[in-house]
Amino acid sequence: MKNLNNVTLIGMGALGTLFATILRETLPPESVTFLMDPERYEKYHDRPVLVNGTPVRFNMTTPDHAKPADLVIVSTKATGLLEALDTLGTSVGPDTIILSAINGVTSEEILAERFGREKVIHTVAQGMDAAFFSGKLTYRIKGCLCIGITDPSMQAKLDAVASFFERTHFPYRVEDDILHRIWSKFMLNVGINQVCMVCGTGYGEATRPGSFGLMLMVSAMREAKIAALAEGITLTEEDLTGYVELMRSLTPDSMPSMAQDRIRKKPSEVEIFSGTVRAIAAKHGLLVPVNDYLYNKVKEIEAAY
Repeated sequence: MKNLNNVTLIGMGALGTLFATILRETLPPESVTFLMDPERYEKYHDRPVLVNGTPVRFNMTTPDHAKPADLVIVSTKATGLLEALDTLGTSVGPDTIILSAINGVTSEEILAERFGREKVIHTVAQGMDAAFFSGKLTYRIKGCLCIGITDPSMQAKLDAVASFFERTHFPYRVEDDILHRIWSKFMLNVGINQVCMVCGTGYGEATRPGSFGLMLMVSAMREAKIAALAEGITLTEEDLTGYVELMRSLTPDSMPSMAQDRIRKKPSEVEIFSGTVRAIAAKHGLLVPVNDYLYNKVKEIEAAY
């Protein structure tokens, strides 16, 4: 495998902007490019982004002017993935490697079906406290990308990504069992994302001992754990408590993406969280009353926008 030298990102929200900010610390600005449709390009290309108060101008392009990238990082919302597939076409060449930082457990399969399984490295983003509002990114903790493979034939590409992250000082971790990590993070998201949106709160209140938010969050996560087991993925109470402690280490007033969606009055990713848990429950004859409650509450909130 050749060295990876340039990155295209699609999805200029909290995660995408955080990733681009980190990469620009060691790469030339022209090697880190946001890909977007012409309408978004016209809206954003001449606007700097405030990153922790500092204005930054990111390199941007449209599909008509894009060239195949060495590495593509997909950081759209799950609700925007299908649209992103069409936008990505000219940025994916024969040797392009694709990482998906999208929440949930299905994005890798969707990307593999469109661009080829041999291009997609399984990935999950965790531990960052980035928030993005009105062109302003704020963060204290960078978190990391967990990467791994389910097919040994992908080892050289995994090594290439790890080498690139080492060279650019990008926080990452190679996982021996990446599916376990992806489903563990899914369990967390089912809890923290939905509870923060429904309760209109940040990480601090949602994880405060004795709070209603923590009770709701842990109950939703345990239902996700049961759903994962029904699908052949064994998650443990240690996995659950470890993620709760991770959330307690984040900026208390910061919040996950679904809570930010509520503030911006945007459609959330509820379908890939409680929607997925409920679908698995229906398939296996399980009861998931907490996720039923959260799903309905989110739908009520969105209907009132």
